[in-house]
Amino acid sequence: MQNFHSRRNITIALFVVTFLAAIEGTIVGTAMPSITKELQGVQQYSWIISIYLLAVVITTPIYGKLADLYGRKKILIAGAVIFLLGSMLSGIAGSMDQLIWFRALQGLGAGALTTLPYTIIGDMYDFEQRAKVQGWLASIWGIAGITGPLFGGLLVDFVSWRAIFYMNLPFGIVALYLLSVSMKSVTERKKRYIDYPGIIAFTIGMYAFLYAMSLLRGEEGGAASVVEIGLWFAGSALSLVLFAWIERRSPEPIIPIQLFRHSVINMANASGFVLCVIMVVIVFYVPLWIQGVGGKSATYSGIAMIPLSITWPLGSILAGNYISRLGLKRICLAAACLLLLGTIGFTFIHASSPILVIVLCTAVVGLSFGLIFTSLTVAVTSAVGWEMRGAATAGHNFVRTLGQTIGITLFGLLLHTGQANRIEPQVLEESLHGIFLWVAGLSVAIMLLATLMPNIRRDEHNDTHENERPIGENAAGTGKAH
Repeated sequence: MQNFHSRRNITIALFVVTFLAAIEGTIVGTAMPSITKELQGVQQYSWIISIYLLAVVITTPIYGKLADLYGRKKILIAGAVIFLLGSMLSGIAGSMDQLIWFRALQGLGAGALTTLPYTIIGDMYDFEQRAKVQGWLASIWGIAGITGPLFGGLLVDFVSWRAIFYMNLPFGIVALYLLSVSMKSVTERKKRYIDYPGIIAFTIGMYAFLYAMSLLRGEEGGAASVVEIGLWFAGSALSLVLFAWIERRSPEPIIPIQLFRHSVINMANASGFVLCVIMVVIVFYVPLWIQGVGGKSATYSGIAMIPLSITWPLGSILAGNYISRLGLKRICLAAACLLLLGTIGFTFIHASSPILVIVLCTAVVGLSFGLIFTSLTVAVTSAVGWEMRGAATAGHNFVRTLGQTIGITLFGLLLHTGQANRIEPQVLEESLHGIFLWVAGLSVAIMLLATLMPNIRRDEHNDTHENERPIGENAAGTGKAH
């Protein structure tokens, strides 16, 4: 009974920290006008969000590897403490420069919160239970998408923008307590090697790449020259080549080379990348269509996007409940069909289309996202043993975040709104129609990738690592090094 209660407490704590990391991505946007007004730094607007995402992207694979080396508990608690410290400092920031640095600190901790809960769930539960719990865990992102803007608006209007950071503290402390008393971290590794050269090369390479992408989007104020952008990309490429060279020779690489030889993980990563490119359009450009082409208000567009935030967690829960019976391939194919149906629907909308048509297409796409994203996470966590599960999960999350980053930039280059920073509905409609055509084409690619997926299911899945699966007080930290 103690084991049951311990596993329950750990699961609750994982849900809490995941929610904190998820809501942080939506709640801050609501408060930005108040923040920039009080701290007088509207020209640094984009950095408040960008620096947080940059820190998350860079640290995600690093946390995954450290969790494999030192145990899930130590690394997750360390990440949570850093996140809460960054939240507290962000709440007391007296200038935009301070807030940017504190947001970076918060992002350094969030890298653990967005990755390790999925890894720990993979450790604690067998294949069938793992799928269900990870489905519920994935649904939290949809719930955060609904509650974040609403809760953030209420806090800003009736308390202060600083409260959106302080609210993390009580929930985070409760999660830390549950993890501390219910979870033990035991590893059998005698020698631990931290790949500092790899970490440095990877950090420099990713920073240069993401900064070059921000220059392409014009986020840094003024137009950057082609030479300047090219130099940043070249520096990124050189650093990542050096990183690959270091990893091939490292005794404990951040991203183990053998992961790239695993067909399930390769298919999951490729699908996750393309899906996140598509997701950018649905999340950011459908509201733009509703406001810029349809002439509706921002509140109206927000309400119109609620079905996405409902069907997405619904799809996650359905995938978790049925993947062990129907298999990975069937779930992915069903999701791909829904995605193709929804994205093709977007290519037929026009300025006079009823809002119900847009809402229906968005809901269908949201359902497909929930089904396939959860299935891919289950596939990755089930494909490897304890000793590489952290790195595999972190690598998958990293690829997905990279897909969002590249998608934002590429589609931003294709987007045209009119002249002199004014939105001209006809120009915007033509531009978005072209983007929707691209997304429909990418959905065909998802369909092709789904056909290559193995049909992993409970009765076919060889859970060779189940004898390592910790339960209760030994959860998420034990494991044998092979």
